[in-house]
Amino acid sequence: MKISRFAKYLIVFILVLLSTTSLHHPTFVRAEEPAKVQSPAIESNPVAPESIFMSQLPNWARLVDIRTVNPNIRLDIRYATTNNFLKRKLYSTAKCALRSSVAEKLGKVQTDLEKIGLGLKVYDCYRPFSVTKQMWDFLPDPNYVANPARGSRHNRGAAVDLTLVDRTGKELEMPTPYDDFTTRAHRDYAGGSTQSRKNRQLLEDAMKKQGFVGITTEWWHFDSEDWQKFAILDVSLGAIP
Repeated sequence: MKISRFAKYLIVFILVLLSTTSLHHPTFVRAEEPAKVQSPAIESNPVAPESIFMSQLPNWARLVDIRTVNPNIRLDIRYATTNNFLKRKLYSTAKCALRSSVAEKLGKVQTDLEKIGLGLKVYDCYRPFSVTKQMWDFLPDPNYVANPARGSRHNRGAAVDLTLVDRTGKELEMPTPYDDFTTRAHRDYAGGSTQSRKNRQLLEDAMKKQGFVGITTEWWHFDSEDWQKFAILDVSLGAIP
């Protein structure tokens, strides 16, 4: 059967049109699945060079010695002694350093307590990241020691371990001594003396008023409620003025 020249042109035109349309409208091509977004990993070995980190931070974020903010706060920095659960010195100097804004809040707690004849005694404040690793190697229990994979709020200069003292500096009775890794140290522990529980609550109320939050397993530990905004540091206490 002979096909006219017009019919041939018509067939070619239709074939070209179909091929062009398929390029723009692929019927059987599947869309790619959206990429899975992973949360950023927490830096496992953060280091802040001691020679530059102070000058690069804004004033509110710098580490400061608590005694430059409120010299009435008493110190008993346990990790600068052998009187701690590792039984060895971990700090080269007995110093309580905190982020400047956190230190200001702690100073206000001391001022509030002085109105009722009491005060604060601090056991630990900023803790270099390298020290947290030593603690974890000794006691890898996340209930009482921060896992270095996440870092500690102490490493951020935004946490403090402390207790109450009277005007003479004598510690008030609490349910346990510092660094007691038993359920008796838990914030909801209902045992012990009535006075020890009252003192524990008094400390918690005073800290909460100025923006600190306690944790469930340690009556002495408090975090600044804005701790997330501070980075983990590994700077020796001796480098902090």
